[in-house]
Order: sequence, then structure tokens, then C-alpha cells
Amino acid sequence: MDSSQFDFPLPSQLIAQTPAAQRDESRLLVYDRSTEKIEHALFRDIGDFLPSSSLMVRNNATVLPARLFGQRPTGGQAECLLLRPGSEPLTFHALTRPARKLPPGSTFAVSGEFSAEVLADGVAGEKLLQFHLEKDDSVTALARRIGKMPLPPYISRKKSDDLDNLDRERYQTVFADPQKTVAAAAPTAGLHFTPKLLRKLEDQGHQFTEVTLHVGEGTFRPIVSERLEEHEMHREWYEIPAPTRSDLRQARDQGQRIVAIGTTAVRSLEDYARKGGHKVESGTADFASEAGLFLYPPTPFHLTDALITNFHLPRSTLLCLLAAILDPGDTKGLLRWREIYDLAIAKRYRFFSYGDAMLIV
Repeated sequence: MDSSQFDFPLPSQLIAQTPAAQRDESRLLVYDRSTEKIEHALFRDIGDFLPSSSLMVRNNATVLPARLFGQRPTGGQAECLLLRPGSEPLTFHALTRPARKLPPGSTFAVSGEFSAEVLADGVAGEKLLQFHLEKDDSVTALARRIGKMPLPPYISRKKSDDLDNLDRERYQTVFADPQKTVAAAAPTAGLHFTPKLLRKLEDQGHQFTEVTLHVGEGTFRPIVSERLEEHEMHREWYEIPAPTRSDLRQARDQGQRIVAIGTTAVRSLEDYARKGGHKVESGTADFASEAGLFLYPPTPFHLTDALITNFHLPRSTLLCLLAAILDPGDTKGLLRWREIYDLAIAKRYRFFSYGDAMLIV
């Protein structure tokens, strides 16, 4: 399949640079696959369109404020994006900038806070860093205190922008679990929910259950191969706790519709299903695995009946997933996604992480 089928022109002014004034005031485009009807609403009214008494699956991963800034001994600036802990104490895998000026043996620091040495080069531009901390007992504690949120590259921030507190609050879901600080990017479909809206949906008979997918920087990686089949999909670790496994099995047994809040929830659910986890009867153990699942038309969906998602980047694997779920098992989604996106652009919906949302039922 030609990857150019997932390209589209997008006016730059539609790329949301800041979130809506209130989380649930984002706009919502609703697409009903059975009738092919499109409706427009506000996210706070999503309960009017959801399948009745649905099981809603959300990703509770927390985003670490993983961008750290420092100075090299020459006085030049350095930046690192923390990815995951290394095998030794106070080591961390990270992306650095400027990468060429930070070879193994080089250092950068913030006086009174930390110094970091590049121990080795890794794959895909990664570096292994050794930290020496002045005040904190862990690198994650340092990042929580002085780091900045790892916003996607299409969100522009200058040092003079007074938006750090806003990003720390709003580039995080209200149901993020501090014990699950494993995400390099937010599961953005969940950003639209408020505690009040969650309570309202529960009062309407909907049930929530949680997975944890360790969102990696690969989520922003575009498809560069001419054919989809040649794209090397990034891999992300996910966890499905025993109570969630029980909820999923019960939902299937009772005919309850399963609504994925975001593509990260879809990747967890569908990889889990393909590995047979939902068929295990005991459900007394947590399930964890690595998802390298690339979903594009035509593909069936086993545990995802409906999807809440944002508007995605051109030539992205997330857009491929959207096209697949618009018409599971068929290729008609190749036409439908473009029709929906053309309408969204015409109606000035806001795109990407801080943008508006879609509901596909």
C-alpha cells in the first residue's frame, strides 16, 4: 500500500499551540460508521453519543517533565530528553542536542543542580548519560523538579514563553497515575476529560478501566518508506492489570461495547487480543508485553468497538490506525478518513496534541 495515501495538506494555523481554555471545551467531531453520519459537538457532551453502558479504556501513563537544559564547558547550550533509565544507578538513555557536540566523554551541567556525562552512543541517536546530582536522589526526581514537559516538535515554545506551568498541567491527563511515570508523550485523547465529566459519564452508566502504555518518542515518527509494508513500527511496552483483564472479559461475555480512549489504548487492547490474553479465564495475574503492532487497512479489531482520538499528523501510523478502524476489515477507510479530515479542516477544527477530538462509533 502506498504511504502517500495518508498525506494531506494542513494549514499551519490549525496546529493547536495551546489547549482549549477548559479541557472539555474542545470541539468534538462524531462519526457513526453504521449511518456514515457526522455530527459536531463539544467534548463535554460526548456522553450523548457514546454506546450505552460502555466500558471505556484509558491509558493512565504519566508524562515525565523530561526535557533538561544545561551548559557545556565551552559555554554552549545543551539539552537532553530523558527516555528510560539505564541499567546502572543514575544512568539514563536520552536524546541530546546538539548531538554532534556531545560525543562520549563530553559533559553538560547546571550549577548547583546536576552534571551529566555522555557515556556512550546508542541506536537511533540515543545517548547513555551518567548523572551526578546535587539535591535529588534520582534522575526522575530531578526532572519532576526542574524539567520541562516534552512537547511534540510541532508545538513551538520560546524560552521567553510563560507557559511552563500551563504545559505541566494540561499536557497530562487528570487520571494519570504518578506511579506510572513512563510516558515520553501524553496519551492526548485523554487530555479532554475533567473530573466532573468522568463523574457524569459514570452516572450515565459508563465504566472506566485502565491500561498503561509506555508512550515513546516513536509515536511522532513519520512513515518515510514509499510502501506501508516496509515501515518499521516502533515498539512500546504496555501493562494490563488483572482487574482490567476481568473487565474486558466480562464486557465481551455480556456484549458490552468497549471504547478506547486514544490510539495508545487501542494498541494495548489489540496487541493483547492478538496474543490471546483476553481468552485466559483466570485473570488473576497482570499482563505485560511489548506492542509492535502496525494497524492499517484492511484489518479487523478484536477488542475495540469505538474510539476517541485527536486529529493526527500526515503520514503517521496513528492516521493509518484511524483509517483502519473507520471500516474494520475493509479498505473503505482509505476514502473515509480523507473526507472527514477535509471537513474538519473546512470547519477549522484544531489539530494534533492540544487540538480537538473525534469520536468514532
